[in-house]
Amino acid sequence: MIGQCARTVAESFMTADANRLTENMVDLSDEQVISLLLVTLLLLISKVKDLLDGGGLLAALFVGLMVSFLGHWTWLAVLMTFLFVGSVSTKWRFEEKMKISVEELNDGVRGWKNVLANGGIASSVAVIDFYIGGHAWSYLILCSCVSVAAADTLASEIGSLDPRTRIITTLEAVPAGTNGGMSPTGTVAAFYGGLLIAIVSTILGAINGDQTPPVFMFTVVISIGWMGCQIDSLLGAVLENRGYLGKHSVNFLSTISGAVMALILAQRFL
Repeated sequence: MIGQCARTVAESFMTADANRLTENMVDLSDEQVISLLLVTLLLLISKVKDLLDGGGLLAALFVGLMVSFLGHWTWLAVLMTFLFVGSVSTKWRFEEKMKISVEELNDGVRGWKNVLANGGIASSVAVIDFYIGGHAWSYLILCSCVSVAAADTLASEIGSLDPRTRIITTLEAVPAGTNGGMSPTGTVAAFYGGLLIAIVSTILGAINGDQTPPVFMFTVVISIGWMGCQIDSLLGAVLENRGYLGKHSVNFLSTISGAVMALILAQRFL
């Protein structure tokens, strides 16, 4: 008798929990549904196209959910733009990069360290924005971080085949692909990386209702992207080449510089 009553009570609780779960799923907003679809698309494409390894997929799932659910699905779309264009540039003329040993390791398939190095600050922006109840500058700061990552990735992957490479600190000629090296091709590629993110950010900002003036958004994001790339090169020349920092740490710090520059400009002009 007691056992039957216990089973009845347990079944009642399980039914109530299932009903609450169903209600929560039904209560998903349109933005959250789009976020789930984008995260799923991100993981599928990354797996099918061998953009990320197992650890990279888990990190992308974490970053994708944090950015889209705590921020907005358009924030994730900006990050995905970087991921896809960065992956294309990584695979670009890969055999030629292998011949001079400047190719991305693991056949160009990126791991969790790379995902967090480039998307960790964007996730932090989303967490802080959610915690403080939203801020008018959050989207601008996030897009600036992503712009730095895109500019640096394109500069590294496209500029690594340019023999006209010079170290950023002394402008002495160095082999292509040297940490802290800068080349005409890489410099132009960095500009276009920032340009792409600036265009996408400005368009999506109009969709998500961001209050930042479009001209300011575009100008700041493209400028910070290019400047952040130079900061990455400077860190590479001064700290990475001397063994104080690794590649991913340099990338992480350069995206932080993008957030700081965006914050300073927003405080000054908005």
